[in-house]
Amino acid sequence: MTPDAGSRSPAHATPRTPAAPTLRAESEALLTAFIAGGAGAVVGIILTFVARSLALWSPWGLGSWAAICGAVAAGVSSALGFWRSRTTDGQEWRQDISDWRYVISTVSVMIAHVALTAIGILSLFALLARAFIGVEANGFWTVTLLAVLTGLSGYLSYLSASRMTTQRLTSLLVSFIGIGSLAAMVTTSDPQWWELHFSQLGTFGDLSSFLFNGTLVAGGLLVTTFTLFVDRDLRAVGDGGSVPARRAVTTALVVMGVMLACVGIFPVDVNLLLHNLSASGMALMYLVLLAGGPWLLRGMPRTYFLASWAFLAALVASIVLFAVGYFGLTAFEIVVFALIFGWLAVFIRFLSAARTA
Repeated sequence: MTPDAGSRSPAHATPRTPAAPTLRAESEALLTAFIAGGAGAVVGIILTFVARSLALWSPWGLGSWAAICGAVAAGVSSALGFWRSRTTDGQEWRQDISDWRYVISTVSVMIAHVALTAIGILSLFALLARAFIGVEANGFWTVTLLAVLTGLSGYLSYLSASRMTTQRLTSLLVSFIGIGSLAAMVTTSDPQWWELHFSQLGTFGDLSSFLFNGTLVAGGLLVTTFTLFVDRDLRAVGDGGSVPARRAVTTALVVMGVMLACVGIFPVDVNLLLHNLSASGMALMYLVLLAGGPWLLRGMPRTYFLASWAFLAALVASIVLFAVGYFGLTAFEIVVFALIFGWLAVFIRFLSAARTA
């Protein structure tokens, strides 16, 4: 036993690894699936009376209704799952989080699941429409598909939110940012947007702009949620668990999240100065975390620091290539975003490994 083990308070105890999925979570997820599926079936029955058949892909076709129902089910289920999981083994510490931070965390988790579900279902129906050209769904298929997809959305979202860990939250964040950005690119009204800069996607005032700016705002909220879990994990990593180090790392991450959200709140056509300051602030915090790692994260393995220096070298190389004109502004921005979120994924994987070592 270490000298301070007996005097360690519960609030600062080494975090426990979350237990395997509980029977309660599985049972509640299945119940959620049945309720959501039933609601989807009701919507399908109503649509059948309104229209005998629905096109798979049209403005108000079956794909649109399935995306709406699935998104609603995902939002409600993820919120319930995230809230209920506070009482599971290894997650009790979340009950001590202030109410306002917990509300923001829940909302960000909801938004991510809603967006991913809606985009996934729309993509599915876009493929089905190309595979079954001209096919329209009758009453049976309308009810069946809405019930199955809505129920599945509720089931998977509940399980995802109820088993939330730092690593899962990182995967959710990276997936959300990537898929949301790609959806904005695909739906943009200007096919030449890339000739200017990446932020051009947020300037058209259409669905593409909504997806792009909304993805950045919700992604910023997810990063702030992410810091709650990082702070908890850092307590178990050597010197990185010290109070000053935790505060420095989590503060830098919170600033990154706020700056990312502000990039979406202030598109370039609304306020260029605030947009650029937000993007620069996010990049600055990224540099602080990379360069300050050896002092802030002393308990991390040497391999992590080698990876961090590789990310820093890649960032410097991209700056040089942009400065000499090899990269355009769009390519440079995409590379920087990829480096930031790629580093986040690597950081969390090493953090998870270090805390269990």
